Amino acid sequence: MRIYVTHSKDFDFRKELYLPLRNSSLNSLHEIVLPHEKSDELFNSKDFIPTCDVVIAEVSLRSTGQGIELGWANAANIPVICMHKQGIKPAGSLKVVSNIFLEYKDAKEMIKKIEEVLAKIKT
Repeated sequence: MRIYVTHSKDFDFRKELYLPLRNSSLNSLHEIVLPHEKSDELFNSKDFIPTCDVVIAEVSLRSTGQGIELGWANAANIPVICMHKQGIKPAGSLKVVSNIFLEYKDAKEMIKKIEEVLAKIKT
């Protein structure tokens, strides 16, 4: 599966999201696209998202740009998996673009829950 990962720029995404994903078995099983892995430059997600099978959104912090990306995914009928840190209440408007919400306490649990959901998604 080709998976696009979206997040707030204010989230420590390199340490808390990118590193655990790259170090997991998901990395060898799927094509995981981390838009700011090598650069903070603007990534053309509008054209890229429709080429993906799934979008994973880390939604612990609210982000206008991420909301726009999730709208593009929804418009392209790309499944969106929203996930957030334990104790965080994500924006209610996310229910418009996804019915999959994962709460996690640490990186290990985050990866496990993503693996479980991806196993159920047929592309």
